[in-house]
Amino acid sequence: MKFSYVNPTKIQFGQGQIASLSTLIPADQTVLVVYGGGSIKKNGVYDQVVTALADHNWIEFSGVGANPTIEVLDKAVAVAKEQSVDFILGVGGGSVIDGVKYIAAAATYEGEGWDILQGKHKVQTALPLGAVLTLPATGSESNAGSVVSKAATQEKLAFMAPAVQPKFAVMDPDVMKTLPQRQLVNGLVDAWVHTCEQYLTFDAGALVQDGYAEALLKALKTLGDNFANQDDAWRANLMWSANQALNGLIGAGVAQDWATHMIGHELTALYGVDHARSLAIIQPSLLRNQLDVKKAKLEKMGKNVFGLPESDDLAQRTIAAIEAFYHSLDVATQLTEHDGDKAKAVDTVVAQLEAHGMKALGENQAITLIKSREILEQAVA
Repeated sequence: MKFSYVNPTKIQFGQGQIASLSTLIPADQTVLVVYGGGSIKKNGVYDQVVTALADHNWIEFSGVGANPTIEVLDKAVAVAKEQSVDFILGVGGGSVIDGVKYIAAAATYEGEGWDILQGKHKVQTALPLGAVLTLPATGSESNAGSVVSKAATQEKLAFMAPAVQPKFAVMDPDVMKTLPQRQLVNGLVDAWVHTCEQYLTFDAGALVQDGYAEALLKALKTLGDNFANQDDAWRANLMWSANQALNGLIGAGVAQDWATHMIGHELTALYGVDHARSLAIIQPSLLRNQLDVKKAKLEKMGKNVFGLPESDDLAQRTIAAIEAFYHSLDVATQLTEHDGDKAKAVDTVVAQLEAHGMKALGENQAITLIKSREILEQAVA
């Protein structure tokens, strides 16, 4: 194993931590506060942010929705440039935080912002940013990745850059109390698949990474099994588990997959499927398609996470257990949003994968467009 690991994001975890914004952001900096549809004004988060920033000069930008679009985000970029903003604060879930990463990068770039997502501009500089997490799911609050959509062309692309790593993340589990149950389910599933993408590859003898990944999966499984019994501990454990699933630690020095995400992104862009639910649609079919190369880790997961006994079909039963876990949360594992035309849906997604250069996916780069087609044919109802 050869790797370089650093995570400079300062975590402020626990009840009442939003107040710490007063000292986390220098008082002489002009702050752009970015949030979504306004739910933070109903659950008290907005008022806490306003109180914490009482001694700061700040302006706000709202309306960043799920799967943030460049069409909306570019308006915030214009505000940041016009108002000479020094710091950007995202208050929301992964979509808002992904959005502020794009805003921070595009605000220091004079070209077209979509260049960043297409890889035409490599982000070297960005405005500093921080996050107040309101929905645990993506881990975006302490990593350097961002996913942004373009509504005009139904594209959803990602970029990574150390320059957009949040300076801090405020994580108060109390903010989850007013979240819709569907969003909590999505967060749990998203964190689960993030962990699997870094664990269900091939065994490299990474005892710490594998052991930590298994601990996260067992924690998430316990939270899912006790979904109806949400208390302070349940919320805190989900928020921390989702963060740890994608802060870079369990993926350090090991092979990573991410094919489920790449294919799932297309379902979200084309059919509006919730991000987490697009992953649940693709993952079981992908695991069955790639069974031969993933068998050893699937068997390990079956024994160490689900407690399944040794057998010749242990890997297959592990996939069935994953699928059953999703079903227990009322999360579908087949696409039904394609208006019933299966062949057309498969053709459309494969064409988008090809257009975006997704011709060799997975830890072995073995998921070709042909394999992606096979996976989709199994995943589309």
